[in-house]
Amino acid sequence: MSVRTAMVAVATERGDASDGLDHAFAAGVDGSLERLYRETSSLVFTLALRALGDRAEAEDVTQQTYVAAWRGRAGYDPERAPARAWVVGIARRTIADALAARGRERRRLEAVRDVPAAVEPDPWAGEAERIVVRSEVESLGPPRSTIVALAFFEGRTHEQIAAELKMPLGTVKSHLRRSLLALRHGLEAADAAL
Repeated sequence: MSVRTAMVAVATERGDASDGLDHAFAAGVDGSLERLYRETSSLVFTLALRALGDRAEAEDVTQQTYVAAWRGRAGYDPERAPARAWVVGIARRTIADALAARGRERRRLEAVRDVPAAVEPDPWAGEAERIVVRSEVESLGPPRSTIVALAFFEGRTHEQIAAELKMPLGTVKSHLRRSLLALRHGLEAADAAL
């Protein structure tokens, strides 16, 4: 029998439920998390609901608190504090994290809202770009133009292209890599000419 198991047994025999729970939880005894949840979840939920003002967020924080407590139980020392106080500390940090995340999201939304509306794009500009890209792809010549068309215009995987063209997979990948480099240089030159 381990020392912790013995402490749990002694505490239970004495009727000291809190100490028994504390040591059982620290030892990872089956059912200890469930018991801790039953004894403290209403408190954790109430703290979260008061701080956040949103029932769904409070439920999420409550769940996150107990997941964090179970995962971090190796760092819990029942000699320093009861499990109930330790869980409340985790809940407070989780609530603070939720409030901080809410603030970040609000600032992000405000930043997006303050960005001026984009000017409507010219519908022909996209078509012109597609024509230039197709022209550059065709200038690669076979088999590179075929491989690029299959990969990017038809969405095929490297393996599918290799099987369809009866080429080794490494060859397909090499052709694709060299083609992309050539396309980049060709498109950069086309941009510079404009």
